[in-house]
Amino acid sequence: MDVTGWDIGGVNTKVARVRGAHIIGARSRPFELRRAPHELPMVLRTLASDVGTPLDGAHAVTMTAELSQMFRTKREGVTHIIDAMAETFPNSSMFVYAVDGRFYEPEAARQIPLLVAAANWSATATAVAHDIPDAILIDTGTTTTDIIPLAGGRPASVGRTDPERLASGELVYTGAVRTPVEAIVSQVPLGSGVASVSAEGFALAADVHIWRGALSPDDYSVDPPDGRPTTREHAGVRLARVVCADRDMLDDEALWAIANAVAGAQVRRISDAIRRVMARHPGIGTAVVTGVGDFLAAGAAREAGLSVTSLSDRFGADAARCAPAAAVALLLERMLGRSTVSA
Repeated sequence: MDVTGWDIGGVNTKVARVRGAHIIGARSRPFELRRAPHELPMVLRTLASDVGTPLDGAHAVTMTAELSQMFRTKREGVTHIIDAMAETFPNSSMFVYAVDGRFYEPEAARQIPLLVAAANWSATATAVAHDIPDAILIDTGTTTTDIIPLAGGRPASVGRTDPERLASGELVYTGAVRTPVEAIVSQVPLGSGVASVSAEGFALAADVHIWRGALSPDDYSVDPPDGRPTTREHAGVRLARVVCADRDMLDDEALWAIANAVAGAQVRRISDAIRRVMARHPGIGTAVVTGVGDFLAAGAAREAGLSVTSLSDRFGADAARCAPAAAVALLLERMLGRSTVSA
């Protein structure tokens, strides 16, 4: 059986193709839905072609794009995404994943928008728990970090909706690319003291991590704040602006101090949330890390006292960066074999 999994987000869309429980292709493409919602079918077709999706294959769908500002409600967003999938693959079977761990056919999924909205974390957790029954799964993406306890081979999260997950510490709004520096820190080192940061959107987390070498310029999947290239040189220019300076005023040492302070603050914030989750599961000693920001997840997990394993060791590097898409495809292939799809 050939299954294509989708994780359709507001700024990134991911695809993974699975056959016989093996991931045979995975891709991610930056696409800001609110800027060109009518282009989503074209993006889906391109990604499907990239991984060789067959005309008669099944499609497994999960999403976070319903939170896009272009939608007034999550119901409206869920409907838009399902419609785009149906338009793009009219002759294929499609199933939508929900946080209750079940797949629904499109018409049924439209009626339960709060169950299928932002369910991608649940798909990843369920797939990982199949092989690693007790762990803390930490997925740091471009925008957010999911912290999901796995216990007894099942997700053991407290929250199901995004607001519940934010309240429980299982969702942290900090990521490796899109998070503005001023949303991470209010002060940074400067000279022999500290300086407050400007709240002007001068630099993103991507600038920090490209400067430090943890990300490559190709990982800069959004437009830089100044519209200039994503190179390390220009990342340094943007970091200098964080304290209203420029590269004539700040040398490399000063930029390293700023970048290290911001990266450290992200690690501490994620680590604090991991400890909150661990307090509910004190017997867990292992973290499984994934996402474009897996280096942040790993640092935070170690700071919280966990041993670390990478999902890329099991999924492969490309698929681990598209973990929800790969997971939802694996889950659908498994479930179709058991005929447990809800109409």
